[in-house]
Amino acid sequence: MIDKLKDGAKKFFAGFSENQSHFWIVGAALFLIIIGARSCVTVEPGEVAVRVNNITGDVESITRPGMILRLPFGIHSVHILDASPHTFTMKGNKNKSKLLVRELTVRAKDGSNFVFKDTTLIFRILGDKAQKVISDGGLGDGFIEWMRPYARSILRDEFGKESTTTVSDPSKFGEATDAAKTRLNAALKQHGLIVSKIVTPRPRFSQKYENLIESRNEAENQLTVIDSELERAKTARGRKVAEVQRDENAILQAKRAALENQLATAVTSQADTIRKVDTLRIQEIGKGEAALSSATHRAKELKGELTAKYSARKAEIDAFRTQPVERVMERLGERLKGVTISIQPWANDASPSRIQLGGAVGGAR
Repeated sequence: MIDKLKDGAKKFFAGFSENQSHFWIVGAALFLIIIGARSCVTVEPGEVAVRVNNITGDVESITRPGMILRLPFGIHSVHILDASPHTFTMKGNKNKSKLLVRELTVRAKDGSNFVFKDTTLIFRILGDKAQKVISDGGLGDGFIEWMRPYARSILRDEFGKESTTTVSDPSKFGEATDAAKTRLNAALKQHGLIVSKIVTPRPRFSQKYENLIESRNEAENQLTVIDSELERAKTARGRKVAEVQRDENAILQAKRAALENQLATAVTSQADTIRKVDTLRIQEIGKGEAALSSATHRAKELKGELTAKYSARKAEIDAFRTQPVERVMERLGERLKGVTISIQPWANDASPSRIQLGGAVGGAR
């Protein structure tokens, strides 16, 4: 086998010695292959390339994965950066690497101190600003150096605005985290970086204060239980009130039905009474009108009789007036028949001027 390879190699180089033009063709091909390989750069997913034209000074950021052209002989310079998410952690008592530094200590606005034992920031390069990353941070992972000063100072400022009470409130704590993220991105975008997430644990205080926080949490839990019991009692009360209202409504409906029946009976009785009264009224009016008619007729009759008697008596009086005195005295005697008249003189003065008769029978004077 080895002998066959040796024979093949001898024949190959013997062919080049016989025809040297083939050698130059092969050499030119190899040169072109080497130049072509060195003129192409591969950008992997999660990477970003910065291509610099060293002649014109133009800088181009390339974020699309794949092969890119790099002209040889120093015309182009291509720099590859890792654009995948990075984790910056503040944990422990000392700095261990660019991405792992000591824990974050914050002084609250009320003067107390608290510590975040494990704070994590997830950040990455902005692809369209990769040239800014290189110009500010240099080649390689120099951009990571921007994280430590910005992250520590801004987080201290934002969490330092809170007191020990408000920083323990999840809603206030979340607001401070969002404000810190906004400020961090405003500062880091100038260098081509962006923070996508900040993960901070619950702040730790002194043991005494931790005990107070625990006591407050227990009190809040008890308050939650009390609120739950109150809500349950409120629900039970509402249900009981609904039952009582239902029973009272049933009683009310029953009483209303009874009263409506009584009202209907009373209305019926009233209508019957009105009917009877109207009937009696018609009857009594009929009787009264009949009695009135009869009395009117009787009155007319009596009036006629009285008129006749009056006329007769008047005629007698008129006839009596024309009679002589003797006849009058005769008639007066007939009237005074059986009447005794006692006359007794009496004087109440020495020289009487008139005579007065008194005590006469029959009232005569």
